[in-house]
Amino acid sequence: MQTSYPNYVQKLGKEKIVDLLYQMLLIRGFEETVEKLFMEGKIHGTMHLCIGQEPTAVGACAVLTDEDKITSTHRGHGHCIAKGTDINRMMAELLGKETGHCKGKGGSMHIADLDKGNLGANGIVAGGLPLACGAAFTSLKKNLGYSVVCFFGDGATNEGSFHESLNLASIWNLPVIFFCENNQYGMSGNITEMTNVENLAERAASYGIPGETIDGTDVLKVFETTHKALERAKKGEGPTLIEAKTYRWKGHSRSDARKYRTREEEKDWMKKRDGISNFKQQLLHDEVLTEKEIVELEQKVQKVLEDAIEYAENSPEPSLDLLEEDVFA
Repeated sequence: MQTSYPNYVQKLGKEKIVDLLYQMLLIRGFEETVEKLFMEGKIHGTMHLCIGQEPTAVGACAVLTDEDKITSTHRGHGHCIAKGTDINRMMAELLGKETGHCKGKGGSMHIADLDKGNLGANGIVAGGLPLACGAAFTSLKKNLGYSVVCFFGDGATNEGSFHESLNLASIWNLPVIFFCENNQYGMSGNITEMTNVENLAERAASYGIPGETIDGTDVLKVFETTHKALERAKKGEGPTLIEAKTYRWKGHSRSDARKYRTREEEKDWMKKRDGISNFKQQLLHDEVLTEKEIVELEQKVQKVLEDAIEYAENSPEPSLDLLEEDVFA
């Protein structure tokens, strides 16, 4: 019988380690659930699922406090959940209900939770980068002490606002972590067709800031790297660029048939590089959790999601009285 946990558990504690797995299971379960609801016609518009990318959101957000901020993307359900958003109200938001975080007006691509430091998802590619700089600038000038993690995809690194934001954060020494979730593809093209550098984090050198490329399927590596970057930011040492290589299992959106990549490639990532499955096996191997404890965790997730659906479906539709609220001119 094992008498001491491995080093990573000793550093973080068993409770934190278990929570990392729980959060990843919750995100995947949420995504699978809302995909089903979308197919049933209960969620309208479009949807960008992050199945396969759970370790990036969970590992990065796990180092943050409620006071620290994030900016998100159109593929932002995982960021929202990992930052601590109430699942019931999040489900209600996607179903367009009045009890949602944005009163049903934001939906999938524009969900926000200011109480938890989530400044919002963004339908504009690279739209969150300058917003993150603004939030970090506020923290710096008002001595508020919080830092900002800015999530964006590989496609955003070829947008002008990416380069402008990194330059601005560098010269102003802003407490911001630029976190690139490189899932290998823009809407329909591989990143290797779009840029001529092997690792996108190399671009950090152009702005005189640290850059690091990591395995985005390894939640502990994501946690460790983001924690290091956060410590730099908190000490006034400025921004960091992190590139986490990951993979989206589904298409860009619900209308994407994924004709630009092979089923063999998808199978390789799903079977061999699934961050959740590999983390489970690691915890079982190291005797941190038993099979029974993992099953109980999965059952807990299922109950949370069932309750969230019930809450959302029983919530009221937005009334006409709310039509002109939250509208600014």
